[in-house]
Amino acid sequence: MIMMSAVLSNPNHPEYGVATIPFPIPHDQYTYCMELLKALEIGDAVKADCKVVAVDSFFSVLKRTEMLTVNVEELNYLAKRLDSFDTGEAAQFQAMAHKLELFELKDLINLTFCCQQATVITDFSDLAAIGRDHYMNLHGGSASVDELNKLDGKETARQLIESGGGTITPYGVVYDNGMKLEQVYDGRFFPCYYFKPNVITVAVTSKAEPEDTEHITWLFFPMVQEEIDRALLRGGITDPADVRLRLEDSQLPNEVDVLLDMEYETLSDLNELAEATDGLSKADMEKLGAVVMLAKPKSAAQIKNLAESLDLFDLAPGAHTPQEYGKYMIQQSGRFEYDENLDAFYDYEKYGTERMNAEDGMFTDRGYIAYKGYYSMEEVMNGSQSSRMVMGGLSR
Repeated sequence: MIMMSAVLSNPNHPEYGVATIPFPIPHDQYTYCMELLKALEIGDAVKADCKVVAVDSFFSVLKRTEMLTVNVEELNYLAKRLDSFDTGEAAQFQAMAHKLELFELKDLINLTFCCQQATVITDFSDLAAIGRDHYMNLHGGSASVDELNKLDGKETARQLIESGGGTITPYGVVYDNGMKLEQVYDGRFFPCYYFKPNVITVAVTSKAEPEDTEHITWLFFPMVQEEIDRALLRGGITDPADVRLRLEDSQLPNEVDVLLDMEYETLSDLNELAEATDGLSKADMEKLGAVVMLAKPKSAAQIKNLAESLDLFDLAPGAHTPQEYGKYMIQQSGRFEYDENLDAFYDYEKYGTERMNAEDGMFTDRGYIAYKGYYSMEEVMNGSQSSRMVMGGLSR
């Protein structure tokens, strides 16, 4: 979703013209947007070099960034943070930004992490709702049903209003409830934030830093190369050999996660694995889990090749014995016209055993997995079968 757009220019060369950039920048437009900025000789990954000529956003408080010179990555991160806000959080953010007179992107980013503590009243007609909201804001945004039932919302609201601690803003009357603007974002390293579902999340740090450093560059694979390069640049990482990788989160099957040795993996291989598995169905993810148990890959690159060759494998989900395998094949695989009236005559175990003897397969926690490809699994894992197919048909 495009939450806002900003018209950006070169503060030193307004004659170069302007570029209108959507925020958050969609992945598939990221490289193009960076090229637009590059043409204006702006858009540095670290420096603030983009003059905000105009902002078009639901968050009208962002108008105050107009005429400021900002960093495009900070603007993009702020847009990602605000994109997830509901109406209540939007009011909290805007009212507190107005009350605290915040202009700098660093401060606005930090405000997104704490504005939820404030109470904003936009409608004084429902005191009970105001009291409930205020109570929730004071308790980290959550409260049990029991607590809320016992709460005298109207009285809580009256006490709040009579306290006289409110500040009138264009976004409602705001009570800061003692909120402090903490430096969650230090101006260089963006805090980990899951903007969209992604396959693999990697924490990248410099080997020159201690292992428990807070100077972490977060990569959310799959990403376009330009985005990776710029993120590393922000983190001050220029030499790929200088990086320490940690697998922070993954949507891949556990069987895959345990195989990834982050000491030896590369960012490009991990990104390619994420690309190959992005959008896989739940059934295919299950299948991949079983496939890696059978094939025993040693790296992200090999797992990627397996993920791209899932059609060379058959999974009988939940089959853990020859009988269950035979039953699955006859009843559910779609290869036979199963007649339930003849169920007593099927010898599932015998059929399952015969198939297993003729196949390259094994039982896994996810069911029975079998390889039915023409080339060896080793060749499939190393990607050599696909190059052969291109080079010389099916020559062996």
